[in-house]
Amino acid sequence: METRWLEDFLVLAETGSFTRSAELRHLTQPAFSRRIKSLEGWAGCELIDRTTYPTRLTAAGEALREEALALLGKLGSARGRLASLRAAQDDMLEFAVPHTLSFSFFPRWLSGVEDAFGELPCRLSASNVHDALLAFVEGGSDLLMCYHHPRQPVELTDARYRGLQLGTEYLRPYARAGKDGTPMFRLPGETRAAIPFLGYAPNAYFHRMSELLLEAVGVPCALRLRYETDMAEGLKHMVLQGHGLAFLPDSAVAGELARGELAVAGEPEWQVAMQVRLYRDVRRRKPALDALWHSLSGRYPAV
Repeated sequence: METRWLEDFLVLAETGSFTRSAELRHLTQPAFSRRIKSLEGWAGCELIDRTTYPTRLTAAGEALREEALALLGKLGSARGRLASLRAAQDDMLEFAVPHTLSFSFFPRWLSGVEDAFGELPCRLSASNVHDALLAFVEGGSDLLMCYHHPRQPVELTDARYRGLQLGTEYLRPYARAGKDGTPMFRLPGETRAAIPFLGYAPNAYFHRMSELLLEAVGVPCALRLRYETDMAEGLKHMVLQGHGLAFLPDSAVAGELARGELAVAGEPEWQVAMQVRLYRDVRRRKPALDALWHSLSGRYPAV
């Protein structure tokens, strides 16, 4: 059982709506529903009365709600005590970063920052987009690095948050390159020979971005879903083995493109632009954090 299941459950108990709860938890509704089902599987009984609207809790759900509130309260207190033990490490900045950015964008970005700012002791916590955002808003990290797109935004509208735009990345189709440098597969494909498609799991950020890309082009594609995973790095290695075509962010494939191992598998319109952003909470004060933010604010535009 994961504590985030309890957090999802408490939000649902409060809103009475799967749709609204999924929005608040930055999940798709199917992904949110699966997590509630997982909690019910762990509990061994139904927690939600799905015959009514707004959604109500069963008797078992009401009992769990009280226990969940108490348990999460204790965990929060324990986390606060542990945080106080780290007070001596105030110069160590903690970053919450989605997996893809942690593999590719972050290392190169950090090198550029340290060229101007000096050595930056930091700790990186890599996870999916939702968990990175949650770690940040709950005070588990000093800074959040994430993707942003108007149709798939990171909702940090509270006045206490400040953001900077670090750059722009493009999600594009890639396939293994042949000896002549041309891709093994190329969009839009042909109906008689559909392209094997390597996609993202429904709860992954890039799943929705891939859908937006296909919607924006508006050209029917002949794709045959062959494989799914949460992580772009996993898809990249499948592409390198020639298993199919995948949408990948530029920073994840820069080395492979330079070595001629991968090739762009579509015309220039087959791409979607995403901002890379960095956020801080102004209530969180550390001398090292303030100094870094002051330096970065002179280099990057605010959002």
